[in-house]
Amino acid sequence: MKPNQLLFIVVLLTCQLALAKITLPNIFGDHMVLQRNEAVKIWGWAQTGEELIVTTSWDNKEYMVKTPITAAWEVLVNTPEAGGPFKITIKGLEDEVVLHDILIGEVWVCSGQSNMQWTATTNAGIDNAEEEIKKADYPNIRFFMVERRTAEYPQDDLPGNWEVCSPETMKDFSAVAYFFARRLQTEMNIPIGLINNAWGGSPAEVWATRSVFEENEDLKKDADSMKVTPWSPVTPSYLYNGMVHALTGFKIAGTIWYQGESNVSRHDNYTKLFSKMVASWRSAWGYEFPFYFVQIAPYKYDTPEVGAYLRNSQRIAQEVIPNSGMVVVSDIATINDIHPPNKQDVGLRLANLVLKETYKNYDGEVHGPLYKTHKIDGKKVEVLFEHADGLMVRGKQITHFEIESTDGKWYPAKAKIKDDKIILTSKKVTEPVNVRFGWSNTAEPNLFNRAGLPASAFISE
Repeated sequence: MKPNQLLFIVVLLTCQLALAKITLPNIFGDHMVLQRNEAVKIWGWAQTGEELIVTTSWDNKEYMVKTPITAAWEVLVNTPEAGGPFKITIKGLEDEVVLHDILIGEVWVCSGQSNMQWTATTNAGIDNAEEEIKKADYPNIRFFMVERRTAEYPQDDLPGNWEVCSPETMKDFSAVAYFFARRLQTEMNIPIGLINNAWGGSPAEVWATRSVFEENEDLKKDADSMKVTPWSPVTPSYLYNGMVHALTGFKIAGTIWYQGESNVSRHDNYTKLFSKMVASWRSAWGYEFPFYFVQIAPYKYDTPEVGAYLRNSQRIAQEVIPNSGMVVVSDIATINDIHPPNKQDVGLRLANLVLKETYKNYDGEVHGPLYKTHKIDGKKVEVLFEHADGLMVRGKQITHFEIESTDGKWYPAKAKIKDDKIILTSKKVTEPVNVRFGWSNTAEPNLFNRAGLPASAFISE
């Protein structure tokens, strides 16, 4: 046999062996959490025509699947109530993959920009970081950190792996997400899986699918106007393609989101952009999972009022996006730092919102006062809020209310609480037209409800 013939045979056998190998997306691995009480899709690649047996240890059930001509296979397995650890075995003709230490529980995607990405040790870190890291021994919380990737087209896989929550792993994971999961896990006593794919400085446009911009010319025009930054890619859909699409087959309970700071200059279309982005994710996953988000905190932006406009856009977004909710953090802000170090209360407020709205497992109030409507009575304006039980002021006088006059100018208003309503007057306004609240980049209003949650900024126009 000639040397080149021998080489050809060796290469051919090597290729055949390579084809025979069972491979899985990185989202499947040891220590992962699968969504409980669901038909969960498991998928991967193997040699064309190969027959695979997928066995789940929680019920010892076998699922048979034959790899089609595309070499990509998938199977639906039924998960039980929360528990574990379990294992999954995927056996082919000549290869076997075993996934160990699998928990069954609740899986949440944690996304957005730097305030979601922020860890206990990032730059200045978080409040009480040393103690929080030391206490972070929660083996029933699991982390999957998606590494940064951009892509022109949607990807089938992404880099990352599952890790058990410990002081060593917690300190490099999203602090907001960790505190969110800690509250859920301790309250519900079930495993929690977190998938973190946040990217600091990222605008919402890079997280939406390409169809959002193909179907909305105004959003495309806004997206095309973005300038290159040193923090994040700005090409529309590039982070969805590289860091979201490969997850869309993985069953999740919902998403928590903290983003908006990079969209303050394009606040006019943020409600529409954000709602379309959420819809595009739900379409990709194939169901309307819950989507909860954090309103951006007060911060000293260069352009006046852009932060207030963005916060108002987020307030409206929770009204137009089904199965969504927002937490307000204006009382725990640091106006000179866009990254407030109090990530504990952010995670707690998100968790309480989820416990009440999704799991029906919490009786307390989870929203701050939200503008409902206003009535003009001569020189007075009566403002009505939702979630207004026990309206209270922290301080001597209620701050940050303004009334618009017929001259189109806004004037500071004197505010009084009456029967969980706000009564506004201004000596400079005889014919009120509109009302606004918290209307500056750095506004830290002092109006709360009985639950101690702050009122959201709003404008009535």
